[in-house]
This record gives sequence, structure tokens and C-alpha cells, in this order.
Amino acid sequence: MKTPAKIPGIVRLLGQGLTFRIPNAANEVFVTFDDGPIPLLTPWILDCLDDFGAKASFFLVGDNVLRYPELVARILNSGHKIGNHTHNHISGFKTKVADYLKNTESCQDALGHSLPAGYSRIFRPPYGQISPRQAYLLKKQGYQIIMWDVLSKDYDPSVPPEACIANVLDNIESGSIIVMHDNLKAEKNIKDSLPSILSGIRQKGFGFGLL
Repeated sequence: MKTPAKIPGIVRLLGQGLTFRIPNAANEVFVTFDDGPIPLLTPWILDCLDDFGAKASFFLVGDNVLRYPELVARILNSGHKIGNHTHNHISGFKTKVADYLKNTESCQDALGHSLPAGYSRIFRPPYGQISPRQAYLLKKQGYQIIMWDVLSKDYDPSVPPEACIANVLDNIESGSIIVMHDNLKAEKNIKDSLPSILSGIRQKGFGFGLL
């Protein structure tokens, strides 16, 4: 079964307590990038966001955070938001609860070297895979668990950039959380679609919110 670009309402109902959309009076959407930071692509994304005066939220993998702290600093200094995406990009469905929590905290420890005191904790489960128990315990630790309602599918090499653009622009509404990727698999689609996506969001009258 193919994953839809627009997450069905029934999925949001089943995932109560998880954040799929953020309704707001400012008519903003929320652009997010998973899996970074990595050399070359992360700086390109930041330059592109700057070109359009756009802000975004980056869910970072702890192992990459430790490898490229200068990129973490650049994301923060550019006025974007940073969140936790586990330390090793692990699946909640394939990982024991205790191991999942430990891996998530390892990522938070890596981020702690860069984040200011009191920085809000946001978390996105890799692949969107998280068990109710994992979610419950992470929320007890103060995390807001951020899912999405619009999926660009930029990670899929069989999806052309034109389709990635349409997946986003045909499905967004005020409050939408949009998932894109900051990884090598998505690099071509990102570079061929992100400028059009950001331009299209502006043309539709939406602003860019931070989580």
C-alpha cells in the first residue's frame, strides 16, 4: 500500500496525542526536514530558505549532530527550529521501549551542546513509527511528538520532482506540517523541487511557521 501524500483523517484520529497539524490564525504552514544535518545539502537548503525568507524546522539525527556541529550552529543562527529524530534513525516498531527511549535521549544529549537552556523539546519518530507506550513515555519527558499531514515523497527516487511539488502544493492548508528530507537519497528531488515549493507556498498566501 502506497503512503498517501495527504495523511487521512482516520490516521490522525488513531494517533491522538500526536501532532499532525497546527491550526493557527496566522495562515501559516510548517516546513520540516528530517535526517540531517549533512555537508553540502544542509547548507544548500539553508541558502534556499534564506532566498525565500522562509523558516523551517529540522529534525536531526544525533549521530549527524556529533559529526557536524557547525551545521547545527548554522541552522540555529539562521533562525530555524531544531528537533530530535533519535540518535541512529531507528524504527519504534522494531525497537524495545527502553532502547528507543535511550536512543532518543542520546540524540537529546548530543543536541544539548548546541541548544539554549529551556529550548522546547520536539520529537519526530523516524518513518513515523512509534508505539503508544513509547509516545506516552516521551510525552511524560516533555517532548511534543510532531508527525505531519503532508508528505512530499522526496525520499523516493521513483517520484519525480514535479510530483513532489504537487504532493505539497495540492494538499497544504493552514496549519499543515510538511515533511521533506535532508539526506542523500532525497538530494536530487530536494534541489529540483524546494524552490518551487517555497515559491508556491508564498503564492498561495501562506506564511512559514516554526514548531
